Amino acid sequence: MSATLLDERKYQTLLGKALPVVIRTEAEYQRLLDATRDLIERPEDALTEEESRLLELLGVLVEEYEDRIHPLPKTKPHRMLAYLIEQRSMKPSDLWSVLPKSRVSEILNGKRSISKTQAKQLAALFSVPVEIFL
Repeated sequence: MSATLLDERKYQTLLGKALPVVIRTEAEYQRLLDATRDLIERPEDALTEEESRLLELLGVLVEEYEDRIHPLPKTKPHRMLAYLIEQRSMKPSDLWSVLPKSRVSEILNGKRSISKTQAKQLAALFSVPVEIFL
């Protein structure tokens, strides 16, 4: 396993500009969200290792704040699945790559629960946290 060393000077400069902190206020949240957006809008291959690591740090801070202050509402897994299908203009048959054909309608109708394995596959398919299906 090779570790990429950070240029301490460059990273310190980036940290000095972004001033990452545990977010406690909406103003801090907006400031760090703006810094995150600035980095995200750049092509990934144009980011230095230091910028990539800062982006990762900012992402953790922003996500932690959002989870704490603006948590996702608790929804039954089958309803969340139906919502994601609708939002992505998919059909139930689009799930056949991760769910058995015979189970799709049973799950969507709430007659059968989603297994842990299926939840992981659905989370990967929709690029969402696995917890929303459990």
